[in-house]
Amino acid sequence: MTIDEASLPTLLTSAEVAAWLKVNRSTLSRWRTDGVGPRVTWLSGSIPRYQRDHVIAWLRKVAS
Repeated sequence: MTIDEASLPTLLTSAEVAAWLKVNRSTLSRWRTDGVGPRVTWLSGSIPRYQRDHVIAWLRKVAS
């Protein structure tokens, strides 16, 4: 099986997303808990990651 690496989504850490949105990581965590932030992908029960496209789509939605 061949995986086209270029087609894989860019996964961002909570720290990266928080810095990009200029919010605290605790704010991003609260948004996850409240279900109001960008869509999250869990690699395990304690490792959240964000797909770049999902963060951009969420930002466009809340900014409109």
